[in-house]
Amino acid sequence: MTKDWDWQTGERLLALDDPAEWDAAFARGERSLGTAAIGLAFNCPLDEASPRIVRAMRLPDVAQRGFAFTAAGTAARLNSALTPELYAALRAEGVGRRSIAVNAIDDTLTFVPFRRLPTWLKCWSVVSTVRNKLDVWRLSLAYAMTDAWNAVRRR
Repeated sequence: MTKDWDWQTGERLLALDDPAEWDAAFARGERSLGTAAIGLAFNCPLDEASPRIVRAMRLPDVAQRGFAFTAAGTAARLNSALTPELYAALRAEGVGRRSIAVNAIDDTLTFVPFRRLPTWLKCWSVVSTVRNKLDVWRLSLAYAMTDAWNAVRRR
C-alpha cells in the first residue's frame, strides 16, 4: 500500500509507519530521512525503528541529523527505554550543552527509569545534576551580592 509521502518537503512523513519504505528512501538518497525517523519512532515498535534512527543520526545534513536525535528522544518518551544501539549513538555524539544530542539525552534521562540507564548515562545524570545545582547557587549568590550593593549605594 503506497501512501503519498513527500520526501522533498517532509509532508506526511511523521505518519510513516513502514520501515521498508524508510529503507527504500534511504537507498534512493531522499531528503527528510530524519523527519521520517521521527514518524517511525511514533508509529513502529522500538526494535524496528531503532536501526533506522541510528542511520539517520549519521546523515550528512545537520538538520536531518537533528531530527534523528529528536526521534531518539521521542522513542525514549514513548517506550521508557532505548536500544543498546541508540545508547551507543548518543554516547558517540557526546554529552553536554553543545552536543546535537543534548535534547535526546535529556529526554532519555527524564523518561527512562534511572535503573535502566547504562552506566555512562547514570554518571552523566549525576554530573549534570551537580552542575545545574552549582549554577543555581552561583546565580543566587550573584543576585544577592547585586541586591546588597544596590542597597548600600542607596544610603
